[in-house]
Amino acid sequence: MIKRSIFAAVAAPLLVSSAIAQAPPAYDLLIDNGTIYDGMGGAAFTGDVAIKGDRIVYVGPEAPGTAKKTVDATGMAVSPGFINMLSWAVESLIADGRGLSDTTQGVTLEVFGEGNSMGPLNPEMKKLAVKRQDDIKYPIKWTTLGDYLTFLEKKGVTPNVASFIGATTVRVHELGEKDVDPTPEQLDRMRALVRDAMKEGALGVGSSMIYAPASYAETPELIAITSEAGKCGGMYISHMRSEGDRLVEAVDELITISKESGAPAEIYHLKQAGKDNWGKLDEVIKHVEAARANGQRITADMYTYTAGATGLDAAMPTWVQSGGLEEWIKRLNDPKIRARLIEEMRTPSKDWENLLLGTGSPDKVLLIAFKNPKLKPLTGKTLAEVARMRGKSPEETAMDLVIEDGSRVGTVYFLMDENNVRRQVGLPWVAFGSDAESSAPEGVFLKSSTHPRAYGNFTRALGKYARDENAAQLPDLIRRMTSFPATNLGIKGRGVLRDGYYADVVVFDPAKVQDHATFEKPQQLSTGVRDVFVNGAQVLKDGKHTGAKPGRFVRGPGWTGWPNGGACK
Repeated sequence: MIKRSIFAAVAAPLLVSSAIAQAPPAYDLLIDNGTIYDGMGGAAFTGDVAIKGDRIVYVGPEAPGTAKKTVDATGMAVSPGFINMLSWAVESLIADGRGLSDTTQGVTLEVFGEGNSMGPLNPEMKKLAVKRQDDIKYPIKWTTLGDYLTFLEKKGVTPNVASFIGATTVRVHELGEKDVDPTPEQLDRMRALVRDAMKEGALGVGSSMIYAPASYAETPELIAITSEAGKCGGMYISHMRSEGDRLVEAVDELITISKESGAPAEIYHLKQAGKDNWGKLDEVIKHVEAARANGQRITADMYTYTAGATGLDAAMPTWVQSGGLEEWIKRLNDPKIRARLIEEMRTPSKDWENLLLGTGSPDKVLLIAFKNPKLKPLTGKTLAEVARMRGKSPEETAMDLVIEDGSRVGTVYFLMDENNVRRQVGLPWVAFGSDAESSAPEGVFLKSSTHPRAYGNFTRALGKYARDENAAQLPDLIRRMTSFPATNLGIKGRGVLRDGYYADVVVFDPAKVQDHATFEKPQQLSTGVRDVFVNGAQVLKDGKHTGAKPGRFVRGPGWTGWPNGGACK
């Protein structure tokens, strides 16, 4: 009796403990029976993704246990959320935090910073930025880049947000907008701005080298500021000095900046602009892959269209833009300067990137965004049409429009070859970026038009190129939208469906995913992405936005808040 009672006393708690240990886990959400693409590029498998809080806690054939909510993903692809490597949602998310045009494509992280970033700003920069605002008006209550990203997070946005520090922004902060070289002291201050931004969580340095005043920066200046990013685990990413006549030379400059600074580098929106340059893709691939074979991490991103979108500044030499928008407009009113400009705008040159000449015709230059309400009726017309309406040359018309609008005027240039776009979609070192805002077909966004890439860049890759044209295999395409950019950016805990990672998840129908935006009617949402989750919260359900805004400021490896104090050396 004594032995039996001792055994019972010992055994009872052991049985209870065993029962607790073997109890099935309780999940907040179970995505059940989907076709799992984990983001690493391997073969898909049928299985479950379980989420608790903001994290993934199980990925596998059949999740044990129960969940508060179950989403049936039978017949659907389940993947990590897509990373938009080149986003201009910096203002659109202030106006509408849903980021609808990207959310309906499965984008869960917007990456900013192509040349210009939303900080650091000095008082004069803030004043000019407010003065130059277009359809979207907002007060600037932040100073540093980290302040801005924190502002978005606190305001409430659907996607996660991250940013490079803009090389142009750093230059303007210390030098203004004129064509001048920094003194050693000024360059030291520029380097310090980059280092401070990296400690705040910036991803690296981003440049946009065809535009004034960015074009005034010489290679040693770019190496110097990028070296600070490299010391903090960051990278260099660039709209290169040329995407047309000097494309290969620009690739070589990017490779040199990477090698000399110690930072990996990425080409923004890889393209071959202008028919005379369409044959240069082979040479570009050769140079990039040679650098990669030598141990450099050189990558690229792209958008899936044959036209780019920028402004009429890309149709004029950068010398006329020295000093900023206001000085540019003053010069455009000078008859002598106008005569010189007409000649230069019509003459091929290796000194600047002339996108008007690159198109081959002003009929291939589409006007999409005006600031002046009186000019908005011209939206959707070509530069050639407006020139004929006014009885002036296309060059004179371009100048007049900049003067009358008080802006660079939003413009689409048809420049690229469809065969090259298709080929790039399949390159293993190419990711994807919309180079556009994330908006909605309503409200303030209807005041101007846009490029269809804002509404269809990712779904076009999945539908047209992967499914319909077999230009890429779906597992690898998803890899290059998820784990590949996350790894390049040094982002922790995102880009893969894996235990412990943040629950940024997309459920879409590979057979139906489709872009609908066109150049004639660009503001049309994509379809086929059914459900989207950001940090475990459902933001898209059955293709409709839920209103949730769980997006966070995603920081780079140099952030001082990491447990190890950050990567800055």
